[in-house]
Amino acid sequence: MLVGVGLGPGSPDLLTLRAVEVLKESKKVYVPGRLAYELVKPYKDAIILDFPMIHNKRELERIWEENARIVGEDARYGLVSFALIGDPNFFSTFTHLKRKIRELYPEVEITTIPGVSSITAFASCAGIEIDSSFEVSDGSDTRIKIILKARRPREIVEGLKKEGYSRFILFERIFSEDERITDVIPERGDYLSILYARRE
Repeated sequence: MLVGVGLGPGSPDLLTLRAVEVLKESKKVYVPGRLAYELVKPYKDAIILDFPMIHNKRELERIWEENARIVGEDARYGLVSFALIGDPNFFSTFTHLKRKIRELYPEVEITTIPGVSSITAFASCAGIEIDSSFEVSDGSDTRIKIILKARRPREIVEGLKKEGYSRFILFERIFSEDERITDVIPERGDYLSILYARRE
């Protein structure tokens, strides 16, 4: 089993309790750099894998595959973590690693532990509040929308379909005992809900 562990923005006291627990339980922990290594060090002696910041697609694919074989082979036989700064699901090295491991080792179960992301951490740093819709971009085309407090999810979906969105998942009360995740979109949604929409 492979777990992508979010370590937060870089401060040791912003690791989650669950992240620390999984790091301690893992038979091996891999990290993509020195900063992540230092955050993991109190809990496990991590192994640094090289993920260079280059633009050569062919070379990147080779490196991702090489690292995926190292991590994936270990994950076949026990709990392995890949720990990184931020959150493993947002603009993350783990996204590429996970894709390659799924290709090479489809039998390996993969899950993630969220970390405090830079998107939320920066607001704390800056002393600002976000209380209306905002956009996060890395300069690429927008293909995903995340809508909070989707009280009328079916109505929202119908509007998004007109904009070319075709895949929808509704999440309600995530990480609670009453968690609900469905792609059958109801007419009414919970206040504590998130609607995920994607266009291909």
